[in-house]
Amino acid sequence: MTSPKIQKDIVSCVATETTNAIIREMDGALFSVLMDESRDISTKEQMAVVLRYVDKNGYVVERFVGIEHVSSTTAASLKESLDNMFSRFGLSLSMLRGQGYDGASNMQGEFNGLKTLILEENESAYYDHCFAHQLQLALIFVAKKHEEVNSLFNLVSMLVNVVGVSAKRCDILHEKYALAVIEALGKGELSSGQGLNKKITLKHPADTHWSSHYGTLMSIISMFPSVVDVLEIIEVEGNSEQRFQAKTLLKLMQSFDFVFCLFLMKNLLGYVNELSQALQRKDQDILNAVKLVEVYKHNLQKLRDSG
Repeated sequence: MTSPKIQKDIVSCVATETTNAIIREMDGALFSVLMDESRDISTKEQMAVVLRYVDKNGYVVERFVGIEHVSSTTAASLKESLDNMFSRFGLSLSMLRGQGYDGASNMQGEFNGLKTLILEENESAYYDHCFAHQLQLALIFVAKKHEEVNSLFNLVSMLVNVVGVSAKRCDILHEKYALAVIEALGKGELSSGQGLNKKITLKHPADTHWSSHYGTLMSIISMFPSVVDVLEIIEVEGNSEQRFQAKTLLKLMQSFDFVFCLFLMKNLLGYVNELSQALQRKDQDILNAVKLVEVYKHNLQKLRDSG
């Protein structure tokens, strides 16, 4: 049992049995495929595959069926890997009724993307771009076109880099924040209870991670005094480059423009976050999703007119 080879064999057997159980559950039903590709820690290209179908009880089920190693991320290579996986599982492309990927050109491209290669063999395999992913991409594209907002997120990235670059600084930040929370609880400025006042970390906002920008801004607002304290420590104890960065950040962070933009984007992204969370619900349907987008647009217009 301690032999790596035996352990891998056991894991492989479990994976095979699990996959066989999923295929038996499908029982020849029509299905959709959800896929995404990325590099693992060893820089190998991997393709994750999820099958979506309706079971015998009428429930929509999504099952993760495996990660395929791909030689390259061209559409032809991805299609070949998908064909091999279908062949291994005894699935037929003729039973495919939907395909969903992100907006990358090799997956979704009109002329030679994976979507088109599959549609050439099965015109009933309709493509659908994830709504939450579309929303995130549109949001980031528009936000970066605005100079003030672009400056805000560049500053936020710099701030996360400077404060979170070392474990020591992260520890100081958490200590300062914990003391601030204890003090606020003592004064009755914060409520106590299960799930409240959890440990907060400063994370990098990522363009493809839904709601990550909103989460980062909320963390900065919650930990603002503690972040300032840490920057003041770096301004004294850091090397020449770190002292310069800390001094610059302190000056910009405590300006009216930064704080105004921070709270404005918190409000805007708060609306987006609600919509994004709603779009990711398992039981979401297309008609309700369209209504949610309309409500979101109405709220934005209201904010423009009288917010």
